[in-house]
Amino acid sequence: MKRDALSVLQRSALVLDVFPGGTALTLAEVTTRTGLPRSTTHRLLVDLAELGWLSRRGNTFELGLALFELGERVGLKHRLRTAAVPFMQDLFAVTEQTVHLAVRDGHDAVYVEKIHGHSSFPLPSQIGGRLPLTCTAVGKALLAPEDPAVQEGVLSRPLRRYTPRSITDPKVLARELDSIRRTGIAIEREEAAMGGCCLASPVLLAGEPIAALSVSVPTDRFAPELLAPAVRTAALALGRMLARTSTGHPEE
Repeated sequence: MKRDALSVLQRSALVLDVFPGGTALTLAEVTTRTGLPRSTTHRLLVDLAELGWLSRRGNTFELGLALFELGERVGLKHRLRTAAVPFMQDLFAVTEQTVHLAVRDGHDAVYVEKIHGHSSFPLPSQIGGRLPLTCTAVGKALLAPEDPAVQEGVLSRPLRRYTPRSITDPKVLARELDSIRRTGIAIEREEAAMGGCCLASPVLLAGEPIAALSVSVPTDRFAPELLAPAVRTAALALGRMLARTSTGHPEE
């Protein structure tokens, strides 16, 4: 759809979507990223700031507290984060490495919680940020248990390359998804960022993948045989807890 054919709501969503988590942008930067006219962008930024969806500091804007408050009203997401944090803390205590909680949104994995590890290697993940399902352990863990039609929709599109190790052959990825479906363990080796590997497991509710837990480790310390039992156990336990709170009584 052409930028000049977008509704005000669509343009507002476009503006909000270009803001990275925790980063302020100038009018010029937002204009460049959205492709909207400068005058339109300025008007939208001012209106969104008045609503509290953006916060203005001098000549820069950043995501506002009102968006956070609105997001916290989303039932499953709020319940998922609240339930997941203790399990993430346990994983962090055992591994001392970065722990992620992610959900699927279309063809991407969206990071909804993160506990930073002690290692200083760079990670492309950030809370509220998104990466392709196909080159992240959480993404592959979310995709593997999905219906064939969902998988086909992802595999039929060009697979994005983030590093020389990103999987871009759909047949190779399809075989990997089959393995993940059998084992409940997804592994990513420097496919999203060089220098880091990740191991993830899906969180299932009534057999459906609603989230994924992962641990990210520097490549030279990656030992999947040691990480897999802890990550798989945490994901299973989180799924059971969510099932209990969904039904209002313990599982039989």
